[in-house]
Amino acid sequence: MSINYQTLSFDYKPCREQAEQGDAEQVAYPVIVVGAGPVGLATAIDIAQQGVPVVLVDDDCSLSTGSRAICFSKRSLDIFDRLGCGQRMVDKGISWNVGKVFLKDELVYTFNLQPEAGHNRPAFINLQQYYVEGFLLERAQEMPNLQIRWKSKVVGVQQNGTAGSAQASVTLTVDTPNGQYLLRGRYVVAADGSRSPMRNLMGLDSHGVTFKDRFLIADVKMEAEFPTERWFWFDPPFHPNQSVLLHRQPDNVWRIDFQLGWDADPVLEKTPERVIPRVRALLGPDAKFELEWVSVYTFSCLRMDRFRHGNVLFAGDSAHGVSPFGARGANSGVQDAENLAWKLAMVLEGKASDALLDTYASEREFAADENIRNSTRSTDFITPKSPVSRVFRDAVLKLAQHHPFARQLTNSGRLSVPAVLRDSPLNTADSDSFEGLMVPGASCVDAPVHVAGESAWLLQQLGQQFTGVLFCGSEGIDQMTQAALDTLQSGPIPLKLVVVVTSNDAQVAAASGAKVVHDVDGLAAARYDGKPGTFYLIRPDQHVCARSRQLDASFVAGALKRALCVEGTA
Repeated sequence: MSINYQTLSFDYKPCREQAEQGDAEQVAYPVIVVGAGPVGLATAIDIAQQGVPVVLVDDDCSLSTGSRAICFSKRSLDIFDRLGCGQRMVDKGISWNVGKVFLKDELVYTFNLQPEAGHNRPAFINLQQYYVEGFLLERAQEMPNLQIRWKSKVVGVQQNGTAGSAQASVTLTVDTPNGQYLLRGRYVVAADGSRSPMRNLMGLDSHGVTFKDRFLIADVKMEAEFPTERWFWFDPPFHPNQSVLLHRQPDNVWRIDFQLGWDADPVLEKTPERVIPRVRALLGPDAKFELEWVSVYTFSCLRMDRFRHGNVLFAGDSAHGVSPFGARGANSGVQDAENLAWKLAMVLEGKASDALLDTYASEREFAADENIRNSTRSTDFITPKSPVSRVFRDAVLKLAQHHPFARQLTNSGRLSVPAVLRDSPLNTADSDSFEGLMVPGASCVDAPVHVAGESAWLLQQLGQQFTGVLFCGSEGIDQMTQAALDTLQSGPIPLKLVVVVTSNDAQVAAASGAKVVHDVDGLAAARYDGKPGTFYLIRPDQHVCARSRQLDASFVAGALKRALCVEGTA
């Protein structure tokens, strides 16, 4: 039976703290997450999966309405896989790799975001935000160490002790239908959206640019012959001098974005009398459709100066915001969640210093700057700010029909890709020569493999802990595997070992503690430049942090200490 996630309502339930208001020794939870949107839910699930108790509070009692964020990237799907709900999203979502750009009624060019085979997930799926929240919520409800508290609005924030010390904590004042109570946590993750009450309560601001343009979003339910692609029109005949974007969603719902201009009345433009003629101009006079959801938005590119403030860490829209072109908002927020969760777990378990959380801020601030830069450029191209820039844009579009160089300049929204954290202090610089994209700081790419004779995928083998990946050829595999196991178990923390066998003829004994996979198509070795003997150290968020052509105990120990911000690294 299909669930209508937009109509679900969740009951408020009194909590233990409300019965212990006079208890001065109230125990602090390890982590409190504020906000039950996609980022807050993903953060809470990720932390709980790593064995850390977490409380999630939200001031509402329902999921989002309307499609809102709909484009979820391959990287986000890889993260959702690790969180235990990726397959549900792919099954429900509309998968797509191809986009088309039009000028007036002529096709300018077509692009493919995943032109090569051998990937488990598509470049993107389209899936309404309420489905994403619903699937994440159902996963969260399966976890015994994750409490969800609805109708719990944070109205006060107080930091206690010296930030970074073991005694530091945060006390939240939470307002509920039964009155207010105090909720204490060692760390608090603020994932409470672009208007962020947490940010306001702490007297913090976001800085950036608000663009003087407005767009209409119309979710239209209809039977249509459009292919499952992203279509973007510049100056189409059905909406002259403006831009239009079309995406297909599940349930025969189509997202249409109409550029309106800065002078448009946002209240008037949401009325059916204004929306229906615009949709009919696109679809034709005889088209049959229903309006499911309508919104008008003005977009900004901005971020907080710092994402960490003592023991409060900001993630998702509360920390940064971009225009919707390029699907960089929700995808970036999900990547915030995966970056932060493992670091909190390591610090709370005493395996890393509190300084590791500073790298959450620096890495994700870098990623936010990259997203804002790309989003700003997209917006400037889509909505020219002067006659000269309009002439330049139209000239680029006309050239792009026949000249590949101009297609690099065409910008209908550079679509979300994960930031490569090249300058992260957690990386160990290469001392050997490598080819390809899997540099320290890059997120791992997938490849088809065989495990015990069955088809599988490389990323599924990595899990969510520090992992060593060792590439082996056809000789000395058992000895190399045993040596790797001995090395990885002797470091600051034990590591998982994945052995990638690059020879189809090689036989491998079942080494205790190692996951052995066969690179039957050679794509893993090609994508990681995995010559026999090559070793990769992978973070719990599946980012490369070190690699070497030869496995060495001191190299692994030093790289792991660096990745944990442990003193004594070289």
